[in-house]
Amino acid sequence: MTAAEPVPDGQVGVWAAPGRVNLIGEHLDYVGGPVLPIAIDLQTTVKARRRTDGRVRVWSGITDRSVEFGADTAPGDVDGWARYAAGTVWALAESGRTTGGADLVISSDVPLGAGLSSSAAIECGIAVALAGLEGWEVDPVEMALICQRGENDYAGAPTGSMDQLASMCGEQGHALLIKTASAPPTVKPVPAHWVDDGYALVVVDTRAKHSHAGGEYGQRRAQTVELTELLGLETLAAAPPDAVLKVDDPTLKARLRHVITETQRVRSAVRALAARDWPQLGQLMTASHVSLRDDYDVSAPELDLTVEAALEHGALGARMTGGGFGGSAIALVEAGGVDALRAAVAAAFARIDFPAPRTFVVEPADGARRVS
Repeated sequence: MTAAEPVPDGQVGVWAAPGRVNLIGEHLDYVGGPVLPIAIDLQTTVKARRRTDGRVRVWSGITDRSVEFGADTAPGDVDGWARYAAGTVWALAESGRTTGGADLVISSDVPLGAGLSSSAAIECGIAVALAGLEGWEVDPVEMALICQRGENDYAGAPTGSMDQLASMCGEQGHALLIKTASAPPTVKPVPAHWVDDGYALVVVDTRAKHSHAGGEYGQRRAQTVELTELLGLETLAAAPPDAVLKVDDPTLKARLRHVITETQRVRSAVRALAARDWPQLGQLMTASHVSLRDDYDVSAPELDLTVEAALEHGALGARMTGGGFGGSAIALVEAGGVDALRAAVAAAFARIDFPAPRTFVVEPADGARRVS
């Protein structure tokens, strides 16, 4: 983001930040591994106007509620959905960028609780809006890490950096190879031509809600910390294949096996994208889901059912995406087979009385930016 003149008092600007789908590389961003997400063509929009009284007022079209807090907010001041907004304001201030205040109106078509990083889209949208209002110059990777800090230390969700990096750095027609082991992380656009080749990436929002703020997700993070210390590594993703032989606990062994094999799948997926080898990419996606289900134990019945139905009805590959325990699954399918896949998944859900899923197609999109 290049510096610009601050937006004049009273003038409204509009910014947007997308959600994300992770193609492959789940639960690797917090263990120093590579991930391969795309920013998607669903986004959070932020209309913003400067204030000079040190107050921030956020109105959400998602919840039809408004919250007001000080620009000097601290963790614990704000809870609920607004903590993601307040956390962004706080993290920006912690980085030396204190706003004089703002009115913010948020709307979004990124489904909440679907594993598509609706929270990161809110954070990144607000961050670029405030930067635009104040005329700050902030590197996109730095901005993503600021937003991550807000989510971790203010909102209390122990996520890695992938969501914010994808939302900030997305590029239309490209996936992003993000290497999280370096400081700061590196982001490399990778051409993703499945649309040109007649394929579609289908998202199935199972409507099984999930939360990252503690619970099972936090437990997985704690297990990876334990493994990293046990093996004497700087990052768990650096573990060699034979490291599993050094772990006796069967649960920790399974967690490590996922990290090792998923890291290799990301590298293979990058090669498959380069070769436009869609059957190979599909096979890697499915293998990733099996590992997340069996070794990392973060799937859910709705996710497993979606993957099974998609594979039975023409998908080249399918997997859960996001942190798991609910949320969404993705499937790579010939463009002409989208309707059949949608119907098959809906019928499978209806047979066992799961709530009807929401199914839609996404494409790689640009990252956070000013709209007007």
